[in-house]
Amino acid sequence: MTKTATPFSRPVYLMAKPAGAACNLACTYCYYLEKKHLYAGAGKQLMSDELLETFIRDYIALQTTPNVLFTWHGGEPTLRPIKFYERALELQRKNAAGRHIDNAFQTNGTLINEEWARFFKKNNFLVGLSIDGPQDLHDDFRRAPSGKGSWARVMQTILTLNRHSVEWNAMAVVNNRTAEQPLDFYHFFKEIGCHYIQFTPVVERFYRHPDGRLLAAPTDGAVATMTPFSVTPEAWGHFLCEVFDEWVRHDVGDYFIQLFDSTLAGWMGMTPSVCTLAETCGHAPVMEWNGDVYACDHFVFPEFYLGNIRTTPRKELVQRPELLAFGRDKRDRLTAQCRNCDYLMACHGECPRNRFATSQDGENGHNYLCDGYHRFFSHSAPYMDFMKYMLQHNEAPAKVMEWIADGMPDYRKR
Repeated sequence: MTKTATPFSRPVYLMAKPAGAACNLACTYCYYLEKKHLYAGAGKQLMSDELLETFIRDYIALQTTPNVLFTWHGGEPTLRPIKFYERALELQRKNAAGRHIDNAFQTNGTLINEEWARFFKKNNFLVGLSIDGPQDLHDDFRRAPSGKGSWARVMQTILTLNRHSVEWNAMAVVNNRTAEQPLDFYHFFKEIGCHYIQFTPVVERFYRHPDGRLLAAPTDGAVATMTPFSVTPEAWGHFLCEVFDEWVRHDVGDYFIQLFDSTLAGWMGMTPSVCTLAETCGHAPVMEWNGDVYACDHFVFPEFYLGNIRTTPRKELVQRPELLAFGRDKRDRLTAQCRNCDYLMACHGECPRNRFATSQDGENGHNYLCDGYHRFFSHSAPYMDFMKYMLQHNEAPAKVMEWIADGMPDYRKR
């Protein structure tokens, strides 16, 4: 998770799952809950103190830069008590060796109280908070196992975080419902004063695995069927264009939407903050509660297992040929339609997990969301061109709002 205020940067890190896939919610579209089936019979899937120490020591020692980012993810990481993270901070200080250490924390927000907020503030955690807009949209999918919606509790958490001046970003899922109301969705975040927003499209397919998992791996191909909660390419493109039109006219420089910032980075030839739009990937493996490492948070499948930090040195894990090939494949396995696209520099074929469609030429491995992204890039192109020009001439991209208001006159110096 990265702050969208700095769209041209990307940390290299290992995402940690201290409580595995365990969660107190049962969100309909969740891709991670069923990962518990990978460890059937293991009992409570919780990271041990011994593994925590090994992870922190080896992870810091591996770094080649003065800044280190730890990301705590789930499942739901607040299922581990605050004392677990106090121990983690103690180990970070012990092993820092002069490095600056930051912590990011992704949560559903339902278990955050005053004590958690004080802890986050005291230790400068950046909190990613999952919230899917207004109550009717959020509670449609983000419910407790009992069926009770979680929106009201998350809104209480926002008040608590704000009261303690905790820095937080919104992580919002675009599914078949939220995609139908793009402006209502976007306006909600503005109304609650959230200036950093990440919109993530839901694309999942059903495929029954022998161990009980029901969601398809990218390698399951045509045998899988789309889930009803997935966003369609057409709806995704419409959603992005509608929100962009509002943002580019009124909110540039005030509200930071990661995908728009990352698109501008691509336009500039820079590395975007969101990995899905980067040329290659493989920079952000994920570590499960027991030390198992997989190529990516969205590739926690047996086919993408890399090893375990207890038995394989972390340096060796991140340099494994399988991981390096995984990262290169994002670039090297593009369809001809992608390679010849005018917007390759902005998209790079998007996330490999969504490359199960067929291209216009009948080539397999094309991105399911391609039509939606192409619509957005072609729609936003004149504005991206202007903002790129502003940046190249040391001017603020936010001047695009004034340019639009003036009727979009020619801005290139002759």
